[in-house]
Amino acid sequence: MSTAEPKTLMEAVRYFADADRTLATMVSLRWPDGVYCPTCGRTDVRFIATRKMWECKEKHPRKQFSAKVGTIFEDSPLPLDKWFVAVWSIANCKNGISSYELSRAIGVTQKSAWHMLHRIRLAMEIGGFDKFDGTTEVDETYVGGLAKNMHARKREARVTGTGGVDKAAVVGMLERGDADHASRVRAQTIKDTNAKALQAVVRKNVNAGSMVVTDGLSAYRGLDADYLHQYVDHASEFVRGIVHTNGIENFWSLLKRSIKGTYVSVEPFHLDAYVTEQAFRFNERKANDAGRFKKVLSSVVGKRLTYQDLITHGQGAA
Repeated sequence: MSTAEPKTLMEAVRYFADADRTLATMVSLRWPDGVYCPTCGRTDVRFIATRKMWECKEKHPRKQFSAKVGTIFEDSPLPLDKWFVAVWSIANCKNGISSYELSRAIGVTQKSAWHMLHRIRLAMEIGGFDKFDGTTEVDETYVGGLAKNMHARKREARVTGTGGVDKAAVVGMLERGDADHASRVRAQTIKDTNAKALQAVVRKNVNAGSMVVTDGLSAYRGLDADYLHQYVDHASEFVRGIVHTNGIENFWSLLKRSIKGTYVSVEPFHLDAYVTEQAFRFNERKANDAGRFKKVLSSVVGKRLTYQDLITHGQGAA
């Protein structure tokens, strides 16, 4: 078996079939500076080879721990090799991977695969506290099924108006790239698309004084006080020099393609997870498959999502 790091999904399946190699990968990404106790932080821990666990010398509850403790993998009976294939797949499939497809690929139930994908999307929330300071495009879109594709009863219950009515609103911001950095995006669902709500999101994510480009929606009027605000009126034009929203609109097309083509049906309270997933792949598009895989694994600590939380509070994705 090849010992070179995998570059494709097939190579990853073969590479992580070795349990010791899989554990070593998890350890190197979780504890790059050496294993320490997740409870007390002590570093002189003892490895129990027969159980693939460590034991802390300090006397406290849960002194024995595995590499899964405190991560999205905690309490999962599934081995890490199945988890790694799932992470590799969702991080690198341009349009995502459905729970049905994943269940067939790794030999678990659809319900288990569904929960796994929820947890991995949680690890994809790799945000930062820095604000955009380059030219930033801002736009909003609506996500929801087409009325003509719904069963008559569902259409009668859900559809009460036209346009964006009865659909979930998403606002997105794309900071344009330059010779040294690729463009990057942030997006989230939003309850209202009025001036107060939209402008609050912009001010939270974009540094004052930056150039902000929007469409002609009146809700964006007022940004002029803090930003160099330019807008393009789509009723008469789509591009005026550097004034356009083509970048964020491209992201919307990628998002909707994954939802309509792969996931088909999305509940509004799960939509943020889909947005997170697509934003992760977009922002990491310059990396290779192994790079995106490692990026997700490096962010699994401190993020837990139980099945009960998932179905009760609507965290994750459907």
